[in-house]
Order: sequence, then structure tokens, then C-alpha cells
Amino acid sequence: MAETVLDYEAEAAHYDRTRGGVPRAGAAAEAVLRLVPPGARTLLDLACGTGLVTERLTRPGLRVYGADAAQAMLRVADGRVPGRVVRSDARRLPLPDASVDAVGAVWLLHLVPFAAEIVAEAARVLRPGGVLVATVDKDAAHDVGSDIDEILRPHRSAAAASDRADLITGHAAAHGLEPAPGTHFTGYGQGATPRDTVRKLRVGHFASWFPGDPATAETLTAALAVLPDQDRPRAEPRYRLACFVRRG
Repeated sequence: MAETVLDYEAEAAHYDRTRGGVPRAGAAAEAVLRLVPPGARTLLDLACGTGLVTERLTRPGLRVYGADAAQAMLRVADGRVPGRVVRSDARRLPLPDASVDAVGAVWLLHLVPFAAEIVAEAARVLRPGGVLVATVDKDAAHDVGSDIDEILRPHRSAAAASDRADLITGHAAAHGLEPAPGTHFTGYGQGATPRDTVRKLRVGHFASWFPGDPATAETLTAALAVLPDQDRPRAEPRYRLACFVRRG
């Protein structure tokens, strides 16, 4: 698990503004669509949040639905894709077996300790030939060689990331999903600043990197606070999008 799971009921009001907004969502949606087969008719966007990515997953003949566990997020999403979102745990989807052509899981698997269960459920609802498209190695995407990274890297690399590509590939293989070529996309608006990284440390974003060790958080905060250009964004992350195909 790469970071503390936030209260997404409370986050809904400002989630888009603090996560790169439309440019980041558009880049994610475009990348997902590159990996969805041309003949796909249905796509389920897991952990759709406010629907900012979901509403951009548009292509002739493709019907897109969203699922999320947070009611406040879904209220926003329903305004963007009316009637096409449902409240659901990603491990227990209200769908029959082999009922959709594609499942997307963008910025989800790094948040949970049960990624294997999500992959298993995606495999269950996929039709033969369908695809699971998911971001993997999210923490690594944020390691862009900046002065911030020099401070965070030892702790980031020691963390047991639940979305590590080799782990997700193993989970997928266990449920009949074969790896296929993936892609990358830019996290527009996500270049870190020292000041914002300190804020994230203080609210627990990286607490799972050093559980039960508040002294480490204080040490990192002090080191970040003396970096130059406190409000200058460093380089934007490049997210990796993996693809897995359901065997027939």
C-alpha cells in the first residue's frame, strides 16, 4: 500500500482541483482508450471518483459506466455521466460473469491492500477477449529525479507497493488474464512542490512508508522545508498503464 487511504467522501469537493484537473484526466482517458479493443462495446471504470476521466472515455459504439465506493464522489460523477454510475466495492461488482468488454482501474491499485481481489473480480466480469487496463508502479512514476525525490526515494523504494507491476501480472495470470502491450501518459499538473509535499506528509499521505514512525515524517518535513523554490513544481510524473487480456 503506497499511501494512506484518504476520506474520499470529504475529498470529493476539491478532488479534481488538487489532482491535475481536466488535462490529467484527458491524458488518462486517451491512454486507456488506446488499449481498449476497437470492437469493445462496454467499459467499466472502477473507482471512477468524480467521473472526470469517465466522461472522457468516449468513442463511437463504446458505452462507459463507473463504479465507486464513495457516495460523495458518485454524486459529482452522476452529473457528468448521468445514470451510468453505481456505488460498489470493486471486489464485489453488481454484474454477472463475462458481462463487459473492458475494465479500467486508473489510480486505484496503489491505494488498497487487496489488489489481488480487484484483479480477480475484473477477470470474472470480463468477456473472453476483454481487457483489464490498470495503472501500475504509481510511486515509481513520481520519481523524476528532483531534489524532492532525493529526499523521498529511500523511503519510497522501501515501501511495499500493492500496485507493483510484477505483483499485478501475477494476480492477473492466476485468473486467466494474459499481459498485453501497455502504454504511458503524463500526469499533467502533478509536478510536486516542496511545500505541497510537506502538506501531504502532515496529513498522512505517505504514512505507510514508515508506519508508526512519526520521527521520520518530521525529519523529511524539515529536509523538504529548506529546499529552494518552495512553490515551483518539479517535473510531472509519467504513469504506466498495464493491459491484460481475458483468455477465451
